[in-house]
Amino acid sequence: MFTGIVETTGRVAGIEPTAAGRRLRVSTALGPELAPGDSIAVSGVCLTVVAADADGFSADVSSETLRVTSLGSRAAGAMVNLERPLRADARLGGHFVLGHVDGVGRIVTLAPDGDGCWLDVELPERLERLAISKGSIAIDGISLTIASLDGTRVGVAIVPFTFAHTTLGAARVGDTVNLEMDVLGKYVARLLEERSASAGQLAGRAHDHR
Repeated sequence: MFTGIVETTGRVAGIEPTAAGRRLRVSTALGPELAPGDSIAVSGVCLTVVAADADGFSADVSSETLRVTSLGSRAAGAMVNLERPLRADARLGGHFVLGHVDGVGRIVTLAPDGDGCWLDVELPERLERLAISKGSIAIDGISLTIASLDGTRVGVAIVPFTFAHTTLGAARVGDTVNLEMDVLGKYVARLLEERSASAGQLAGRAHDHR
């Protein structure tokens, strides 16, 4: 479990093909604090550390994860957001983030807005129903609040600290970003879908017995 409060950024130092996908090497000062088996969110994707040292860590990325996240398009030198899992005795500063990416979006606006900046991201159409005004969204692992909503486009206000201490400071229009919708909203949507389906089945049975 993560919170979307990015601890630091790292840099992709190397990518090696494996039988099941790729092995990702990330340079970061967090290396000495990690151990094999630890979980870590890499730009919003929960990965397992397979090796760590003073200069960073390595993690295996499955072919499925490469397919459904932006990690498949990251090259050596790319910056990534990093967050270790939430401790049970820590404050929850963002929102509940699982590190399970729901889809990949694209930055359509990244413009100065006062002391901060304004970010618009185009969502995959299937995620539109899970976005609500003033609701939470994780963009590349960053916990953000949806400030505007126009169809599949969500807008968020980025404060100066977040802009300076995450990969957003190096982002450009057209870049792809990992998206995780609010897990509470996903459960509610699923329950409502099941209720609607059950109601439809009952109505159909009632009609058949007339």
